[in-house]
Amino acid sequence: MSTSELKTITVIGSGLIGRSWAMIFVSGGFRVKLYDNQPGQAATAVTEIRKQLEELEKANMLRGELSTEQQLALLSGSEDLAQALEGAFFVQECVFEQLEVKQHVFQEAERLVGEDTILSSSTSCLVPSSVFSKVQKRSRCLVSHPVNPPYCVNLVELVPHPETAATVMDTTFTLMTKVGQAPIRLRKEIDGFAVNRIQAAITAESWRLVQDGVISVKDIDLVMSEGLGMRYAFIGPMETMHLNAPEGLEDYMKRYGEGITRVLASFGPVPDFCGEAAKNIYKEMCEVIPSDQQHLSARKERRDQLLMGLAKLKKNH
Repeated sequence: MSTSELKTITVIGSGLIGRSWAMIFVSGGFRVKLYDNQPGQAATAVTEIRKQLEELEKANMLRGELSTEQQLALLSGSEDLAQALEGAFFVQECVFEQLEVKQHVFQEAERLVGEDTILSSSTSCLVPSSVFSKVQKRSRCLVSHPVNPPYCVNLVELVPHPETAATVMDTTFTLMTKVGQAPIRLRKEIDGFAVNRIQAAITAESWRLVQDGVISVKDIDLVMSEGLGMRYAFIGPMETMHLNAPEGLEDYMKRYGEGITRVLASFGPVPDFCGEAAKNIYKEMCEVIPSDQQHLSARKERRDQLLMGLAKLKKNH
């Protein structure tokens, strides 16, 4: 039995993100206790995970080297927080994106875990200094922010609290690498972290271009899926620029920096995503993909299958 199989990870919250983290951790051979304070929710989540893992195994897309049954043997659900946290060396919180709720969860968790247990949050937009403000030993705390859906997209942002110990960042980086994630380290906390800041910039300009009548909803999505996204799936924006000029990044900026500055200066204010002007964009999007559950579920399933196929392709290259 490997060392990882002897170690326990507690996942707090059994929603989509919590279930995904549980699946990721058991795929790496870790024992996982999935906790939810709502009666029956943890058991329901375990049943749902079984179904998902069996489907993934049939599709030959199961992560890790263990079979479905071996992974499921490492998973258990719990409605008792003390029992769920017993023996855990790492805690991954996945509750509602509400500051007070997360603060309470970590206050409770800290009372019940050992001195060296790492406390990690899945928050996508709350900075660590806020999330962990009521924790006594903040050197053990960090944010491990996944990209939705986490089982299909490997990236995870590790965001330190100002007091986070370097060893905690290192241990979490090693853990995430072992379970097949692609961890990145932020050197300090910032609103939106890295992923959501980049995503917000893309969202804002895409919205403006549609709202200003420059391009359709369908075509702006093609800009990414059939254009920029094709290369960004393998190399990032910095390397893209480095490779797009004969002598690298400095040469690229000498050639195109002035044009980039001019375009950036032409950007308008942050769009109103919920006002009257937004309704036409909502309507146009729903003409492409209706917003009923049948259509959305089908597209989400297609998305996940494509992402897993892409992940497999990248792993083999």
